Amino acid sequence: MRWREAMQRALYGPGGFFAGTGGGPAAHFRTSAHTSPLFAGALARLVARLDEVLDHPAQFDVVDVGAGRAELLQALLASLPSELAGRVRATAVELAPRPPDLPAGIRWVPEPPEKVTGLLLGTEWLDNVPLDVVTVDDAGGHRYVYVDELGHERPGPAVMHADLAWLDRWWPLQDAPPGARAEVGAPRDAAWAAAVDTMVCGLALAVDYGHLRGGRPVFGTLAGYRAGRRVAPVPDGTCDLTAHVALDAVAEAGSGRTGVPPLLLSQRAALRGLGVAGDRPPLELAHSDPVRYIRELATASVAWELTDPEGLGGHYWLLQPVGLDVGALGMAQLGMTRSHTAG
Repeated sequence: MRWREAMQRALYGPGGFFAGTGGGPAAHFRTSAHTSPLFAGALARLVARLDEVLDHPAQFDVVDVGAGRAELLQALLASLPSELAGRVRATAVELAPRPPDLPAGIRWVPEPPEKVTGLLLGTEWLDNVPLDVVTVDDAGGHRYVYVDELGHERPGPAVMHADLAWLDRWWPLQDAPPGARAEVGAPRDAAWAAAVDTMVCGLALAVDYGHLRGGRPVFGTLAGYRAGRRVAPVPDGTCDLTAHVALDAVAEAGSGRTGVPPLLLSQRAALRGLGVAGDRPPLELAHSDPVRYIRELATASVAWELTDPEGLGGHYWLLQPVGLDVGALGMAQLGMTRSHTAG
């Protein structure tokens, strides 16, 4: 079958990876959401700023799409000021069964709700939206990659017109060598646009690893993860299947629904602007207050992991404002620049 169908079955079908992992995705791979409360604290500061811009609505939605076991959502709620937390309607969007210990105040739904006012968040969600893989054959043609449940691949039929059009715009293969691969990101574009469509007013934020036109990897990015290790991408339901996101294509899909340009920046820039710097505390503190020095050094170490440009700090933040002026959020103060969504 084509990889898109294989991923859908392996990740979200009966007994699939996200439906039957027991401990949830956190048992298999480490994300910013699982690294430290610092990440949730930074998001809480962004939520507080957004709440002020929206003039403190009676109900402020926080919707986490691809919520895992709602670890980030719970940490975010715990980091909010009590007055704001009391107005938050928290919704976890996930296909897995509701965790039995999840607080009753958090809604658990399979699809994003409608008429969202507040924050819609997708942290490492889009990389798990199933998509097709294509390859260049010896004659320069573009063919879908077929795969079986053991992970064995072979070239399939020629790529259809709609997918060719997406490739021509976002991931051109005309000059690619035989064996080159690409991942057709149209399903991610559609998923993001649909999520943005649920919003009345607020901010849609996607945090993910990705690439931009002009820097696409020659052989694609499809990979598998199991128990913290990278493994071969085998669509048998036992491992995560993920591929980096074409963030510029996704960004254009979102702004096409709102008519408002998005912001695209690195996680390092975003978190440093939100108070997560990763700077080592002054050495003299080790002499004057060694306990505080050790505590701040430990915090700085975790912050460094979140902002390391060669690691989690290299992730992208895609911010799509809906029904508001992005300048009102003070994004310029965070060192954010408008994204260039076209190649």
